[in-house]
Amino acid sequence: MIDMILLYDFVLIAQKAGLIVTVFAITLGVAAYSTYGERKIAAFMQDRLGPSNAGPWGLLQPIADGVKMFTKEDFIPNQSERWLYILAPGAFIFVALMTSAVIPWGTTLTLGGLNMDLQVTNINIGILYIMGFVSLGVYGIMLGGWASNNKYSLYGAIRASSQMISYELAMGLALIAVIMLSGSLSLRTIVEQQTGFGWNVLYQPLGFILFFVCALAECNRAPFDMAECETELIGGYHTEYSSMKLGFFLFAEYINMFISCTVISCLYFGGYNFPGVDPGWLGGLMGPIVLFAKIFFFIFVFMWIRWTLPRFRYDQLMHLGWKSLIPLAILNMLLTGLGVLLWGK
Repeated sequence: MIDMILLYDFVLIAQKAGLIVTVFAITLGVAAYSTYGERKIAAFMQDRLGPSNAGPWGLLQPIADGVKMFTKEDFIPNQSERWLYILAPGAFIFVALMTSAVIPWGTTLTLGGLNMDLQVTNINIGILYIMGFVSLGVYGIMLGGWASNNKYSLYGAIRASSQMISYELAMGLALIAVIMLSGSLSLRTIVEQQTGFGWNVLYQPLGFILFFVCALAECNRAPFDMAECETELIGGYHTEYSSMKLGFFLFAEYINMFISCTVISCLYFGGYNFPGVDPGWLGGLMGPIVLFAKIFFFIFVFMWIRWTLPRFRYDQLMHLGWKSLIPLAILNMLLTGLGVLLWGK
């Protein structure tokens, strides 16, 4: 009996370890090929070819970029805070990767008679977990900008921190409205409640717009890329970085974009649910297929916006966050509370 229990525990641990490694690999893969997708989309909008030499249709370009990052000269500025300078990129990408642990990628995957839950951990405060780690991300940027001992890096870090703090308030208020509708902080519960045509975006159109705009700002994506702003700050908080340290910063930004699109899909667009489609079909593979289709659509929208809209001025950025988004988010929260009180969901 004890042997059976130990064997069962070992199988569960092996399944979770396999899922963690798979999620980790997929996240890095999507981040790597998001760079390829961004360059191809930019090229299409500007009537260019984009990457085309490294492999067929340029598909090996992300690999070539990775090799370039690993083989470039790595330098540390003489007047920098050495250990904080080294720590910052690793801290930034670590925080970005940790946010995927509570995301439900599907229902249950059946392989060789074994059932695997497609979520690393289902905690009942999943939204708080994600928001907490998103908030920690600013420390990597601040450490990198300050430890570089470069005024442009420091300005970029200050801009990034004030921008993230400002837009996290509106994002949190938009999330409160979703929590009111679902009655839970668990992402799994929120996704399971959006079966059929019950997507939260139908009940929270304003909340979705607010969350989407805040997600752009949190990811330092255009038109909110004031932390990097090449025309003013050379490169912002990672101006003094090279080699794979720079690669970590850039990778973390694309990981944040991928996770943001995943959270948007789960909170407002049903996650792995789609009207008329059983997420458990094909042995449970249909759920991840549906979810990743939604994720890739939103990644495309993120990139489309970058190559369409001009960058805000910094004062416009802060005015939008404090004078428009936060009041609208408070109004949306109050209206949602009133609606739940009078009619329920």
